[in-house]
Amino acid sequence: MFTLHEPPLFTRLRDARRVLVAGAGGGFDVYAGLPLALALRAAGKDVHLANLSFAELYGLPAEVWLEPDVAAVRPDTPARGDYFPEHTLATWLDGHGLPATVYAFPRTGVKPLRDAYRALLDRLGGVDAIVLVDGGTDILMRGDEHGLGTPEEDMASLAAVHGLDEVPHRLVACLGFGVDAHHGVSHALVLENLAALDREGGYLGAFSLPRDSREGALYLDAVAHAQASTPGRPSIVNGSVAAAVRGEFGDVRFTERTRDSELFVNPLMSVYFCADAPALARRNLYLDRLEDTVLMRQISSRIEDFRDGLPVLRQPRAYPH
Repeated sequence: MFTLHEPPLFTRLRDARRVLVAGAGGGFDVYAGLPLALALRAAGKDVHLANLSFAELYGLPAEVWLEPDVAAVRPDTPARGDYFPEHTLATWLDGHGLPATVYAFPRTGVKPLRDAYRALLDRLGGVDAIVLVDGGTDILMRGDEHGLGTPEEDMASLAAVHGLDEVPHRLVACLGFGVDAHHGVSHALVLENLAALDREGGYLGAFSLPRDSREGALYLDAVAHAQASTPGRPSIVNGSVAAAVRGEFGDVRFTERTRDSELFVNPLMSVYFCADAPALARRNLYLDRLEDTVLMRQISSRIEDFRDGLPVLRQPRAYPH
């Protein structure tokens, strides 16, 4: 039973003892889950962090690999190059006296990714809940929208976790409403999809990340540390969210990567939109086509084939307010 004084996401997680918070879309997505992980840890839960990685994991030494597709990244893990978000986060966690292992999955198809999740869950002794976190909201696209954003990694993660029926609670949290507009996502359609989820009981509401909370302050510190550690490829998503948490607005400049774009940083970017993962998966129109994929490029081609067969796409709508 949900109540007004507690966000439904935390109601669902109230009785969970061990929780895996995992970045769904790769890159710095795991940072969007950091405030949730911190809040759950403060509530006495055993919380672990994982991420679908864009780093060159296969060059890591053998002792880093727990299983063929599960790497345990720690502060002392050798870093190759200056882009390794999992290592950057592990270093930050260690500097704050927090458990400093971030598990990393290579970019694969659904079958090996689900196997990797199961292998990690076995290593952890099982979990009561998985929270998939998306930096942005394109994981909420069902497939017939004019623009899907960058769906491959998000859909690999959603499909993989959807098949983990042994986990009692599988949830999705999105942070960064609006940042996917650069990749063609219509956020009026995002809201339409959330309304449809709500009618089916799969929408778990929204809540903001307060700047003056411990979680908000630590998130801002972690993002600043990541920007300093990865100057060539700082996270546009988390940089935008951090600016919104600080109360900035409009075309905020924090990296040269956005010099040719006009940003619209605003308070909605600091709001988590949450959903039940199985309900979200059931609404996706092509997720079943990805079940036997082994490679990420197979996911890309299956999505393209699905969309080529659609008679019409849902067109972007202007947000009327």
